[in-house]
Amino acid sequence: MLKYAVKRLLMLIPVLLGVTLIIFTMLYFTPGNPAEILLPDDATAEQIALKEEELGLNDPFAVRYLNYLKDIVTKGDFGTSYTTGRPVSEEILARFPRTIKLATASIIVAIAMGVLCGIISATRQYSIFDKIAVGVSMIGVSMPNFWQGLLNILIFSVWLGWLPASGFGGWKYWVLPALTIGTSSSANIMRMTRSTMLEVVRQDYIRTARAKGQTERVIRYHHALRNAMIPIVTVIGNSFGSMLSGAVITESIFAIAGLGKLLVDAINVRNYPMVQGCVLFIALIHAVVNLAVDLLYAFIDPRIKSQYSAKTKKSKRVKEIAKEAV
Repeated sequence: MLKYAVKRLLMLIPVLLGVTLIIFTMLYFTPGNPAEILLPDDATAEQIALKEEELGLNDPFAVRYLNYLKDIVTKGDFGTSYTTGRPVSEEILARFPRTIKLATASIIVAIAMGVLCGIISATRQYSIFDKIAVGVSMIGVSMPNFWQGLLNILIFSVWLGWLPASGFGGWKYWVLPALTIGTSSSANIMRMTRSTMLEVVRQDYIRTARAKGQTERVIRYHHALRNAMIPIVTVIGNSFGSMLSGAVITESIFAIAGLGKLLVDAINVRNYPMVQGCVLFIALIHAVVNLAVDLLYAFIDPRIKSQYSAKTKKSKRVKEIAKEAV
């Protein structure tokens, strides 16, 4: 297991290099001059030229890219923000805790709604609850987050006055954003849970468990759900990775100063170092979450854990045979 984790971490290096090259190339050919955006409207051509020289925008593409990689590898420096003058890493780490809070609250809502509704729909197929749940999940998948967020603000903040419309103070400020993100993610989780559970409950060992007199509760949660967890965990992991990457639209609607809003603001002012740092950080988050999900498979399904153990024993045996041959 440890060998597999180390191997996956080493595989992140070419992935992150590819991400840096792609985003650097896209920003290089993107219209707009950061020097003109940062300076006043009445700035002269000489002032703009000096600002470009200060920001290093006059260097060739290859020089700028290699210098960027060198600073990351040798100094851990992801650049300096054009707007605040602070290191990019500090800006990202300052915003990331808010994104973690929002992602954690959202994934709790998504799991609670999606898994529970999916189990009930699968065990009561074609019932009224199943039809309603499937219909609601289709609406949740199709409904854009920006529209749902505005609708939640209109209902719970403007009409009812129960919850604040924006900000990130106490727990009340996180309810509407978490519901906006969590309900849309719960729709995907619910559909995956339902389809996987329907496939599992038709297996022979489920009929055998019923024949042995096991209660429906034990069959549903111990036998069926546990064997259906692999694809469900995959969907949950992908959703959580996207949430940790920063819910760009939701954070902008509810004025939450998280990673997503930081990326949007950086794009608007052509803050190239911040955009590059945010995208690289997002790619790293997704890779780490996917690795965690892969490792979690072994704890959910003993068959996968036995495969890891078998590979380890086989490699040790091959090494022993090679030593004996020498």
